[in-house]
Amino acid sequence: MEKVCQFLDEAHVYYLATVEGEQPRCRPFGTSLLYDGKLYIQTGKVKDVSKQIAVNPKVEICAFNGGKWLRVSGELVNDDNRDVKVAMLEKFPTLKSMYSADDDNTQVLYFKNAVATFSSFTEKPEVIKF
Repeated sequence: MEKVCQFLDEAHVYYLATVEGEQPRCRPFGTSLLYDGKLYIQTGKVKDVSKQIAVNPKVEICAFNGGKWLRVSGELVNDDNRDVKVAMLEKFPTLKSMYSADDDNTQVLYFKNAVATFSSFTEKPEVIKF
């Protein structure tokens, strides 16, 4: 899981795919945090992505960096733990202008039943489950 988070940090941007009805939705994200043995991302509860995850928590993210790419599929689980929100905002201080650990909008979610696959055109895929 540390390798996954490190790759996401180094890529800076990954793309999160959700489903709205039968329509796939994909958008750029940049938050990832290892906390208490879980991989977290962050969004706002008022956003469509949050509503899509509430209906169908199965998601996939994809990032590309240095000729390699990472895909992580799994389910996202909401976590209202204030300490995780604080840790996320400390790691990404630019978010503090939009979010607070104490507002009703900040949402942190962790991956459950996740499968991460590192790929490239020159190496055999590496699969990590968590």
